[in-house]
Amino acid sequence: MQLVVGRIGKPHGVRGEVTVEVRTDEPEARFAPGLVLRTEPGAVPPPEPADGQPGVPFRVPPELTIEAARFHQGRMLVAFEGVLDRDGAEALRGTLLLVDSADVEPPEDPEEFHDHQLVGLAVVTPAGERLGEVARIDHAPSSDLLVLRRPEGRTALIPFVRAIVPEVDLAGGRVIVDPPAGLLDL
Repeated sequence: MQLVVGRIGKPHGVRGEVTVEVRTDEPEARFAPGLVLRTEPGAVPPPEPADGQPGVPFRVPPELTIEAARFHQGRMLVAFEGVLDRDGAEALRGTLLLVDSADVEPPEDPEEFHDHQLVGLAVVTPAGERLGEVARIDHAPSSDLLVLRRPEGRTALIPFVRAIVPEVDLAGGRVIVDPPAGLLDL
């Protein structure tokens, strides 16, 4: 499974650096020099050369190697090997940066989980009643939310806190949820 760790934003300067919208808890580990990230071109089409001008339009390569990364004014700036100028950096805008979930170390804390470990797990009550499955995790300011896909097709949001989610059983493929009355009806 491919995990998104960032999305390339606008160029920074004239030497090929780009801003990156970080989508990982470990930016220093995911954007270390020498690491190779897979790419998925974004919705922004690459610039095409004007008619009659020589050149080939820039194509986003399937992988990018990190040359350097740093934080500047709260933003991650990354330089990739082979991206030498602002035009090359601009052509990368919107590109998603991916890693394989098999390359991600499991958390050391048994109470911590990566999103991809939870998505698809069955959600059941302590009595074993099936409520649905985890569709995704929303990271809200106050707490993470399990987005529950109900059997009838609608969704419900469950705060991912111990009082409501007392157990996550990865080996058993389930999340045990003890929702307060009315939570699933919202």
